[in-house]
Amino acid sequence: MQRPHLLCLSFLLALLAWGSSGAQSLNATAPVRILVGAPAGGSTDTMARAVAHAMGQQLGRTIVVENRPGAGGNLAAEAVARAAPDGQTLLMSFTSHAINASLYPHLPFDPVKDFTPLTMVSTSPSVLVAHPSLPANNVAELVALAKAKPGQLNFAIGALGSSLHLAGEAFKLKAGVYIVNIPYRGTAPAVQDLLAGQVELMFAAVGNVQQHVRAGKLKALGVTSLHRLPALPDVPAMADTLPGFESSAWFGLFGPAKLPPEILRAWSDAARAAVQSPDVRRRIEAEGATAVGNSPQEFARFVVADIARWREVVKFSGAKPE
Repeated sequence: MQRPHLLCLSFLLALLAWGSSGAQSLNATAPVRILVGAPAGGSTDTMARAVAHAMGQQLGRTIVVENRPGAGGNLAAEAVARAAPDGQTLLMSFTSHAINASLYPHLPFDPVKDFTPLTMVSTSPSVLVAHPSLPANNVAELVALAKAKPGQLNFAIGALGSSLHLAGEAFKLKAGVYIVNIPYRGTAPAVQDLLAGQVELMFAAVGNVQQHVRAGKLKALGVTSLHRLPALPDVPAMADTLPGFESSAWFGLFGPAKLPPEILRAWSDAARAAVQSPDVRRRIEAEGATAVGNSPQEFARFVVADIARWREVVKFSGAKPE
């Protein structure tokens, strides 16, 4: 009577072992997804696709990019926060990951505890541009003009709560000036109204306005990096006038919390190698950004500090989620 039971038990154990092995094999060949909380074609999407291709070559895996825009990147972030910690689902996030910690009163995830930072992909300073008719040609003249005419100048804002919006708020806080915000639904219409002279000022990504500056259709008053940028070598850093002023967007790769150490190491190493590869660096630089590729520990410390840094600016701005 015992022998059939033993045979049955042996068969079940063998079946379970095969099923476990088969699942692992399937998992190892299934595509890895990088979720992007922004539309296709934007800077975040571009960064994700550049890194995905190079990472896939490093790992010998297929890596696909899936766009899930909405709620300032929170929809994609929530999906990754809830994903299994098996390395199959990653997140290409951006500065809003830190800003949203203060901007949204009730996030469905913890931006620190629910993620495993892999590496910062790049940073992207912005540039303060003005319509040529504005009677200020540098940051010092703008500060003087804004103080002489409080509430009479305006900023075009492509997206409330974005890093570019809060760069303007940080400038107003640092300079002690009052400039009115004019919100738009997207960067493109904001830039168009700036070109038409409907608004006077805007913080913009370098790639979005560089051609207009070179053509003389806009004038660049300063860049938000601590030093001049190769893309705009004749434009001084705003920090030259406002010591310590700096505001840069960043893009970074995360996994869910509790990634096993071997997966964290393999994925982070592949991502960092991708960021440092010539092709990816060229694509990053074409966006007016600078490649980084730091360690998971360095990136984790940065995220915690950046959340704290933006908290004061969000409070000052009074910004609310759209």
